[in-house]
Amino acid sequence: MSAAMNFMRGEPDKRDRMLVTPEGLALPLTVGSRGARAGALMLDIIFIVLGIIVFFIVMGLLGFSLIDVGESGGAGPIAEFLIILVILFLFLARYGYFLWFELGPRGATPGKRLLGLRVAARDGGQLTAEMVIARNLVRDVEVFLPLFFLLGGGEDQGVAGLAAFIWLAIFVLFPFFNKDALRAGDVVAGTWVVEAKAAKLKEAMSLAPDRSRDYQFGEAELSVYGEHELQVLETVLRQDQPEALRDVAEAITGKIGWRLGQGDEREFLEAFYAALRAHLESGMRFGKRKRDKFS
Repeated sequence: MSAAMNFMRGEPDKRDRMLVTPEGLALPLTVGSRGARAGALMLDIIFIVLGIIVFFIVMGLLGFSLIDVGESGGAGPIAEFLIILVILFLFLARYGYFLWFELGPRGATPGKRLLGLRVAARDGGQLTAEMVIARNLVRDVEVFLPLFFLLGGGEDQGVAGLAAFIWLAIFVLFPFFNKDALRAGDVVAGTWVVEAKAAKLKEAMSLAPDRSRDYQFGEAELSVYGEHELQVLETVLRQDQPEALRDVAEAITGKIGWRLGQGDEREFLEAFYAALRAHLESGMRFGKRKRDKFS
């Protein structure tokens, strides 16, 4: 059950939170469960391993064919080149996989997407590259080092091995020591993992009623917001909570100097959403991109 539905029914779940955005808007969300996060990580590791297996099969076939061609004396450089490719691929598989997908527009790896999760900034702002890099660098201490330690038999190294095991166990079990199931990497980066199951609209946003006759916005009014604010507005419209709609409508009308009648919040926000999206898309066609209200 989503956070929005829980709050609307007055049945808050222990994983429900209210996120306050930099614009001062309160949006409900649900923190991802520990089990779902562990399952997503296992899926991602499986995808990585499968990718590595396929890569080695392809490189093996390619290597044999190239070495056959270079039997006259050029097999040495070819083999060295293939080894370099293997090293680069293993590095990218370990670090690039998580960075690439979490820096994308969905903010989620394939494993997280399959389980309805995504990474978000805890301050309600945009997820930055610095946040994603920080949380993934700490993953070495949380996942890979403990895994290598166990596979290498480090627990049999006496007192030093026991101390290392306890130290690594603290990082592995860190999500169980806080109510938001934060990893150590989340604490360092200022992120958390939340459910990304958005409620479906009865009709697509692009097919919403045309309110252009009732509300017309000028260039100055539409230029105050960017893509980030458009995404926040779409989230509010999808969740369709009266309090959130009213708060957002008041924030926008206060920003652009409008006055809005009681009960007109939904119609106004639909019209502003459509106008702002068209305005931003028009700018992008001419090479002008406004990522947020500060740019």
